[in-house]
Amino acid sequence: MGFLSNDLLTRIHERAGAHDLANEFPVDDLKDLREAGYLSAFVPEEYGGAGLSLEEIAAEQTRLAKAAPGTALGINMHQIIVGLGRHLLRNGNPRGEIILRDAVAGELYGFGISEPGNDLVLFGSITEALPDSEGGYSFEGVKVFTSLAPVWTRLMTFGRDDSGEDGPRSVFAILKREDGGFSIKDDWNTLGMRATQSNTTILEGAYAPEDHILTRCEPGPSKDPVVFGIFSHFEILLAATYMGIGERAIEVAAEHVKTRRSVKNQSVYANDPDIRWRIAEAAITMNAVGPQIRELARDIEGGVDRGPIWMPQLSAVKNAAAEASLRAVEQSIRACGGGAYYNGHELSRLYRDVLAGLFQPSDQESLHGAWAKVVLGPVTE
Repeated sequence: MGFLSNDLLTRIHERAGAHDLANEFPVDDLKDLREAGYLSAFVPEEYGGAGLSLEEIAAEQTRLAKAAPGTALGINMHQIIVGLGRHLLRNGNPRGEIILRDAVAGELYGFGISEPGNDLVLFGSITEALPDSEGGYSFEGVKVFTSLAPVWTRLMTFGRDDSGEDGPRSVFAILKREDGGFSIKDDWNTLGMRATQSNTTILEGAYAPEDHILTRCEPGPSKDPVVFGIFSHFEILLAATYMGIGERAIEVAAEHVKTRRSVKNQSVYANDPDIRWRIAEAAITMNAVGPQIRELARDIEGGVDRGPIWMPQLSAVKNAAAEASLRAVEQSIRACGGGAYYNGHELSRLYRDVLAGLFQPSDQESLHGAWAKVVLGPVTE
């Protein structure tokens, strides 16, 4: 039994298909999760939360993704920022407390990092961060894949400040929805993960005062607690969410082949050795993902310093989960036959949802570049 009750997850699962079909944000899911205390589940007890560890919240994200991947991926962005708040306090940045107290107060964090055409992602922004005379910043730019766009009340974002003598700096800040300075496009008409409603957000002078600026640091991979805190929690919790899709696909396929009958063999497909091999292959593929997530989560929680290998290993766990889940869904669809091709079949939705893992950072190009540098060193003349 986890933090989220089985009854709650059943209700969320029953609604998932309708939210996908309507291409709408699951307002009812958010209401149920809020009432269950999930927005503050990852907040330490001394700040009023349930005190779940990173390993535990990752397990809850897997369970939630099995019920409704779109809902899970959306709320995942909030949990990433709560994880950042915890990480900041453990690493000497007291402004992490803002995030934790917001979460306990019921605020919902969106994730405004990705930008169109910017493959630096977290390591460099093309959004302008314009300083004022009091330490605050206004932000001008476009953010894409902004999950929870219709409902977030706080937005974690960043931009580039070119005004100082110390060269360009990445400025990370918390924006409040009620302060305005932005507009949101109604442009989320995608293949999958439709319930996330990750609409494009246009920052039009959105302002964060000095006390909501989390850091001002050099662009690029960084030991700054804000950069590493976002990166580590993003990769681990994203991996955990995609793991839920692969595990759910296997469950659906196993149920399906126990009733689907073969005319040729005069038996259910669950007795067919080829079908059994496919579903076993899916399960074996997924079996390797969970231990990686749990090990990395424990080390982040424990403050273990893995040195330069940290970021490549974090990228690798997200890639492992996304690729394994894609493979598991494909094998499950093959095992279930043509019935899974219909939109009414859950596997059809899971297939569309799992494909989002191909695009979310770190992508395979970035991952392989990082690991080539680890193994081979930098490119030489």
